Amino acid sequence: MPRFMTIFAIAACYFIFAILLNSVGAVILQSINSFDISKPVASSLEGFKDLSIAFVSFAIAAFVPRVGYKLAMMSGLILVAVVCALTPLFAQFSMIQILFACIGTAFALIKVSVYSIIGQLSDDTKSHASLLNTIEGIFMLGVLSGYWLFSGFIDADNPSSLSWMNVYYLLAGLIAFTILAVALSPIKKPTKPALSRPLIDDFMEMIKLTYRPLVLVFVLSIFFYVLIEQGIGTWLPTFNNEILHLPLDVSIQITSIFAAAIAVGRLLAGQLLRFMNWYWFLNLCLAGMAILMLLCLPLANAVQNAGQIATISNVLDAPLAAYLLPLVGLLMAPIYPVINSVMLSSLEKALHAPMTGLIVVFSALGGTTGSIITGFVFESFGGQTAFYLSLIPMLLIALTLFLFRRSANRIEPEITSKLEEIT
Repeated sequence: MPRFMTIFAIAACYFIFAILLNSVGAVILQSINSFDISKPVASSLEGFKDLSIAFVSFAIAAFVPRVGYKLAMMSGLILVAVVCALTPLFAQFSMIQILFACIGTAFALIKVSVYSIIGQLSDDTKSHASLLNTIEGIFMLGVLSGYWLFSGFIDADNPSSLSWMNVYYLLAGLIAFTILAVALSPIKKPTKPALSRPLIDDFMEMIKLTYRPLVLVFVLSIFFYVLIEQGIGTWLPTFNNEILHLPLDVSIQITSIFAAAIAVGRLLAGQLLRFMNWYWFLNLCLAGMAILMLLCLPLANAVQNAGQIATISNVLDAPLAAYLLPLVGLLMAPIYPVINSVMLSSLEKALHAPMTGLIVVFSALGGTTGSIITGFVFESFGGQTAFYLSLIPMLLIALTLFLFRRSANRIEPEITSKLEEIT
């Protein structure tokens, strides 16, 4: 029972933050309609979320064990619960920016704590991997639930209505329940927290890693991948609404296909990589993504010209393009975890912590950059042009993957055998 309570508590935390973090696309769409702001301004929400995760993760990772995982998690949950309850009362875009900054800050506390607690609950590598995959699976369930939760509070007949902000009262209640679960769980505080070196030393170790050609091309791959994922995922609800003429609620609901496709893609990739080389597999995925984009966007153009909004009332009425475009997630899904696995497997364990820091930082930078660029192009040149531009980072990923494999084989020959173990 104590173990179950602890697992339930950390799973509940991940579930609620999956909803909060991945609501950014729906919130951008509604902010444009409710507050009459431009798309580039709306895209700043991605930066408030991602950059706060990156900065806070780096700053507090060494201190969380000293204060205890339970206290760190409850602090983050209380912060977000209070801000969620206040957001509908102020109902301004600046308040939503503050909300996402707090969500990112709190998630940094949650992620550091949850990953450490999983280590406490696991006796060996197999049990650790099993529990971690379970928790990440629950995270994806939260992502899927979030799209439908937000769409339920949207007034499709009055796009500028602020009724959608009432969802934060419900979320504040769910967070309060999660706080109770964490409070009642027997989460252990580390008995002998190690004295941390100065943060500047950790930072410099991360910087030194980037001097390695292998690491440099890796972080560029991470950057370009997240640029694509967040650029598409964040702006897909707006694309559905403005280009495909779907009602607001349907635009958000059908975006859940993107999250589902990523989940299914990662599960399938885990099986396919048992029989295929990781490098050629990822290149096939990139080629498939490009082909799917080139097929879907002309279909979207036909829908845009036809203007079918009057005939669409639910997801079953949506045009074919609305279903095909989110399936890009099925093909992009394996890229991020595979290159992470390859990179971490290539390093000695002592370098895993600074490498993880680089992953977090460049993921955040890529996500923010992708959202801002897509928002600017969407505003200036239209949604189709914005999505066509995703072909450029796809090509750049193919280039960095080539350099990544070549650096691994030339500079660190012993990595080759480790790469084969992954595939």
